[in-house]
Amino acid sequence: MTIEEKISHLQEAAMEEARAEGNRIMKQHETVLENIFEQHRAEAIRQSETRVKAEGVNAKQQLNMVMSKAQLELKRDFSKTRKTLKKELFVEVKEKLQEYMQTEEYKRMLVQYIEKSVKYANGEAMTIYINPSDADKKEYLEEHTGMTLTVSREDFIGGVRAVIHGRNILIDHAYKGALENEYHNFMFRGGAGDE
Repeated sequence: MTIEEKISHLQEAAMEEARAEGNRIMKQHETVLENIFEQHRAEAIRQSETRVKAEGVNAKQQLNMVMSKAQLELKRDFSKTRKTLKKELFVEVKEKLQEYMQTEEYKRMLVQYIEKSVKYANGEAMTIYINPSDADKKEYLEEHTGMTLTVSREDFIGGVRAVIHGRNILIDHAYKGALENEYHNFMFRGGAGDE
C-alpha cells in the first residue's frame, strides 16, 4: 500500500470516526433538547390548565354576580309591579264599594248591622253612627230599625259603628278598617316565586 493509499484510508477512517462521534454528539444533544422541550411543554400545559381553571372560576364568579344582580333587579321590579297592581286593585275595590253603597242591598246590610249591634247591647245605652256619605239613608235606617242614628263626623267609608257607653265597647262594622286590614294583609297568590 502506498502512502497515498494509507493517507486516504486513514483519512476515511478518521472521517468515519468523526462522523460517528458527530452523530453520537448530535443524538445526545437531540435527546437533551427533546427532554428540555418535554419539560417546557409539560410546564406550559400545566400553566395553561391552571390559567384555564382560574379563568373558568373567574368567569363563573362573574356570571354568578351578574345573575345575582339580575335576580335582585327582577325581584325589585316584581315587587314594584306587585305594589302598583295592589294599589290599582284596591282603587277598583273602592270604586266597586262606592257602587255597592248605592244599592238597596247595602241599605239592608246597614239595617242588619244596626240590628246586630242593638242585640249585642242587650238594652244598654248606645250611640250608633253612620258614615257621612250615608246621611241620605238616615231616615230610611231609623224607620226600619226603630233606632236613633248619629251621622259621624269621621269618614269611615261606609258601614256602621256603635258605642256601648256603659261597657266602653266599640262595635265596628265600618268598611275603612276592613279595607285597611285587607290592603295590609293582601298578597297575590298563584304566581311563580310567591310566598
